[in-house]
Amino acid sequence: MGTLIGVIIVLFVLGSMMALKPNGIDQRLDKLRMTARRLQLNPKLVSCPDWIKGKDNEYGRGMLGQYCLIFEDTKLPHTRYQVIDGQWRPESSFVDTSTDDKTLTIPSAIRSSQISNNPTVKKTDFSLDQVPLDLPVSIEPFVKGLLTKANSIIIYWEDIAYVRPASNPTYHQKRIEADLLVLKENLEKWALQMQKQA
Repeated sequence: MGTLIGVIIVLFVLGSMMALKPNGIDQRLDKLRMTARRLQLNPKLVSCPDWIKGKDNEYGRGMLGQYCLIFEDTKLPHTRYQVIDGQWRPESSFVDTSTDDKTLTIPSAIRSSQISNNPTVKKTDFSLDQVPLDLPVSIEPFVKGLLTKANSIIIYWEDIAYVRPASNPTYHQKRIEADLLVLKENLEKWALQMQKQA
């Protein structure tokens, strides 16, 4: 009887330990984010911003990976871009439709919240308008948006879809660093392009 109780206790402990072990997708995602952190892409899991189509193609729904690249001694304009047909397009509520450079038409969605706190509002930056993503095929379908502000450029994408076998059947652990390096190079290129045209 004592042996049976000992076996049951051992099985219970082993079962509890197995339940704590992360599943395969979580392990892949952890590897992706640790590699991104090592490459200074500063990954975070954030709720989908209200200007990006997230889960079920609805604005602001679900969670997205936010990968941020910070530059020293660089000033970038405050802009937001969405992906449309594989190209960057300015986010519509930030678009200034006026033709006169001296006047600024501020969309009502941001007028009340931003003007009272910040009286100087700059025109929308169009330097990345219709620029193709040119990212690896394993990353590009999951990219949702781009945000620049101060000295950082931030890309929003479904990084979990990158590691899921159902959404990315070509996933291979050895490709993670190479894919993230291409992502980082593109972020640097886009920031440089914005800085030149600022």
